[in-house]
Amino acid sequence: MPARPPRGVSLLSPLFILAAWEGLARLHVIDVRFFPAPTAILAAGWTTVESGELWANLEISLGRIGAGFALGALPGAVLGIVMGLIPWVRLTCMPVVSAIYPIPKSAILPLIMLLFGIGEVAKWVFIAIGVFFPVLINAMVGVLTIDRIFLDVGRNYGARGLNFLLTIALPGALPVLFAGIKLGFGLALILVVIAEIVASRAGLGFFIWNAWQIFDVEKLYTGLIVIGILGYLSSEAIDAVERVVVPWRRA
Repeated sequence: MPARPPRGVSLLSPLFILAAWEGLARLHVIDVRFFPAPTAILAAGWTTVESGELWANLEISLGRIGAGFALGALPGAVLGIVMGLIPWVRLTCMPVVSAIYPIPKSAILPLIMLLFGIGEVAKWVFIAIGVFFPVLINAMVGVLTIDRIFLDVGRNYGARGLNFLLTIALPGALPVLFAGIKLGFGLALILVVIAEIVASRAGLGFFIWNAWQIFDVEKLYTGLIVIGILGYLSSEAIDAVERVVVPWRRA
């Protein structure tokens, strides 16, 4: 098996892009009004860190992401596993899932605001709906891909109900379920920004929108970069948890 490249190699492409961007900005090849140099963005970003503005908005967004993700991922995983195990539940639920899942979540936001107002609960529900479906579908597919012999052996040894779910179905579905969790968290990042742009006076989405309104381009890029960093760190964290919880996957 070929040796894995050092993890530092993954930093080469972003470093190259940043260096090229900095050079083009300094040479005025690109319009710095719209593409300011990375060093200028860094300076502006540091100002928001020192003032506490960035941290305050980041904390609010992370709270909304955490609440919405939990509300969507937990029921999504449970229902997905049940759908994978019980054919009649799968046949009953799949038409509804197939109809609702493709609807752009931004199109559902007005209905959510109508039902729940523009407070925190509406944002949690909005994020939860986006997270629910990829987690559900991946959990269901994870169960369906388990070798039938493992399910039969578990039943033959007396595994039933919750015991069967926790010892056979869930471990077997975990590799695919983790892919759904990663997709769901990425969607949570997207949806929290949408919700905060539309109906909030705080959070990273509002931070970016406010920067656009006052044409503070460096601050706008700061918000975008922070969201990108959150996406990268969350992906790495989920991968780290997966390596611990699903150690056989490394084989």
